[in-house]
Amino acid sequence: MSLPTSFGGIFVLPLAKCNSCISTRFPSPAFSCWSLGSVALSRNALRGTLRTICRLSETETEPESNNEESDNQSAESENLETQSMVSNNDEESSVDAQDKVKGADALQFASGSPLPGVKQQEFDESLRIPKETIEILKDQVFGFDTFFVTSQEPYEGGVLFKGNLRGVAAKSYEKIKRRMEDKFGDLFKLFLLINPEDDKPVAVVVPRKTLQPDTTAVPEWFAAGAFGLVTVFTLLLRNVPALQANIVSVFDNADLVGIGVPGALVTTLVLGVHEISHFLVAKEFGIKLGVPYFVPSWQIGSFGAITRIRNIVQKREDLLKFSIAGPLAGFSFGFVLLLLGFLLPPPDELGLLVDGSVFHESLLVGALAKLFLGDVLKEGSPIAVNPLVIWAWAGLLINAINSIPAGELDGGRISFAIWGRKVSARFTTASLVLLGLGSLSNDVAFYWLVLIFFLQRGPIAPLSEEVTDPGQLYVSVGVVVLLLGVLVCLPYPFPFFSDVVNSF
Repeated sequence: MSLPTSFGGIFVLPLAKCNSCISTRFPSPAFSCWSLGSVALSRNALRGTLRTICRLSETETEPESNNEESDNQSAESENLETQSMVSNNDEESSVDAQDKVKGADALQFASGSPLPGVKQQEFDESLRIPKETIEILKDQVFGFDTFFVTSQEPYEGGVLFKGNLRGVAAKSYEKIKRRMEDKFGDLFKLFLLINPEDDKPVAVVVPRKTLQPDTTAVPEWFAAGAFGLVTVFTLLLRNVPALQANIVSVFDNADLVGIGVPGALVTTLVLGVHEISHFLVAKEFGIKLGVPYFVPSWQIGSFGAITRIRNIVQKREDLLKFSIAGPLAGFSFGFVLLLLGFLLPPPDELGLLVDGSVFHESLLVGALAKLFLGDVLKEGSPIAVNPLVIWAWAGLLINAINSIPAGELDGGRISFAIWGRKVSARFTTASLVLLGLGSLSNDVAFYWLVLIFFLQRGPIAPLSEEVTDPGQLYVSVGVVVLLLGVLVCLPYPFPFFSDVVNSF
């Protein structure tokens, strides 16, 4: 059985039957369900009336009758009837196709921008992909060896193609992209995504002219600078307890602000290592970043930075490498500083007096405190520690908060890159619910609940190719980063030994 490779206009499927054949004709939009291994077509694939036309086979043997003229006249009569039926069928199919196109144009299958930091323009009909171009995309760009198109739907100014992905997704994407560039240059952008309805690959082609950089009323550098100045102030203030109760007193006791400089520098170093790692990896993989907005915090000085991705990330592994770079570097640097804080004596031999119960607030820090401080660490008893412990702990907490698997935080991008869009959305919902419960007793949880919900909720913008899973090594590192965030945020549940316990 031979199948035509062109599905534009009227699809013709020849079926052999003795000395004649049957041509099955129907509009291509109706061609949605069929099997290559079977001659039979699904009834659900046929929308409307199916017309069957019989014609004489070209290989039919010569008639035994001597009345050839009569037979010729009969054949001509049949041919005229056949042409008439074909003409009528073509007209009806054309009208049906036009009606379907008009109806499809009125539908909206997607909204918003497929780019982070980029939004769709007010739609201009002149930017819509012409029908002739769509046919070229279907027949000459996509194909049996890459992505076999079975149906299409409008996608704002572009087209969403459904079908069967062939071969390795990454290689098929590159083939389709190369063919499209050979035909149309840089006019269109191709996405290979996963349909959330059936978890099957879909291809989206949109005109690049329908995308434009997002603009803000306030210049980015000005807004980022203002947030940065406030963050510097909160970092200094956090390390001066005497000024936290009365912020206005800062103007009368400016000399006290200098006391908070060492702690602010340590926390800033951890933040800087985090952000620099992001930028280095982004540069390697061609990811363009916006200006980082540092988020001030009265509780720990800063909650890190919000950095927008301004272009399309190529694949999930690239996004995973970018997302784990910051937290991994921040956790590593902060962990080293924390160990040094436990090992080194206080610089003034007095140290910073803290209540031993404070180490219950982190499972990781509490376990390390129990390991290095031993029986000195008791419930309700003050203990002198190197201030570096508290400063490094703040840096670890900032990285842990950014590793929450929600929205467009580093943790949300990691979960999306590892498990895909659907699982990532579930993680976001679960994280917001847990933060909501935690906000009943913790103001930090409430702060982050509001921040994520209004600024970082997502969804994460589509990548160029979302089908291919990242490598197992990077998946393992991503899971470790998420687990480190959990270990820092979870409380230490075991009691520290007190004098009463030791007496037994």
